[in-house]
Amino acid sequence: MTEVGLLPGYGQPLGTAGLTARPPLTLAEQHVLLLWQVTARAEELLTAAAVGRWPDAELAALAGYAQAEVLRQASDEEALLFPAAPARAVAGLARDHTRLRSAADLLARVAAGEQPMSAGQVATAARDFVAQLERHLRAEENLLATGCTAQSVPGTAALGGRPRGWYPLTEGPVVDLDALPAGEAIAAAVDRLLRMRRGEQVELQSGTSLDPVWRETSELSPAGYRFTVLQDGPPRWRMQVTRRRAVTG
Repeated sequence: MTEVGLLPGYGQPLGTAGLTARPPLTLAEQHVLLLWQVTARAEELLTAAAVGRWPDAELAALAGYAQAEVLRQASDEEALLFPAAPARAVAGLARDHTRLRSAADLLARVAAGEQPMSAGQVATAARDFVAQLERHLRAEENLLATGCTAQSVPGTAALGGRPRGWYPLTEGPVVDLDALPAGEAIAAAVDRLLRMRRGEQVELQSGTSLDPVWRETSELSPAGYRFTVLQDGPPRWRMQVTRRRAVTG
């Protein structure tokens, strides 16, 4: 089986603490972070598939990151970076984004059980997604580098887009909002809840009230979640959130 390893030119990204404490990342640095996170999840999926196990959790992790972060990055780039670049250059990049959306959507459908695939087919889809993303990121950096080097193209966060780096802090069964960047905690927690699979449980923890997360999630998905207060601070608030299973007739 072909291994998906870190691709040439993309080393380990800055730690999460560094991402929140330093100036906004350049586009190249954002791409390093994206590719690192995608590759790590794809490698876990391929390891599971190689021993004949259906990579349920690994596929959900890869599909979730692709939907939440890769596609959000693409959307931010189209809104904030493409208008300043030559139309002919960004036309090809926009087509790449469309293909990435299709590939991410495929992974999401398989993860949700909406499209049958064998473990081998899923491994191929994951491998193709990493390769497609790597080619696109390199092309994008070069094509957007008008009058400057590819390494100095500003990232989307510097132009008003959403900062990157907090996503890994929202994975897993416990999410501590205090560990998330200031101003991003509520949005990050809501995004995490919206990515939950049916029947999945997540515990939210915070040094401030969790009511804003509960209200926003309930507005976006009425009756889609069960909220159980575990600790009603101060000084700590804890809430268990369960994604309700689909009601069958």
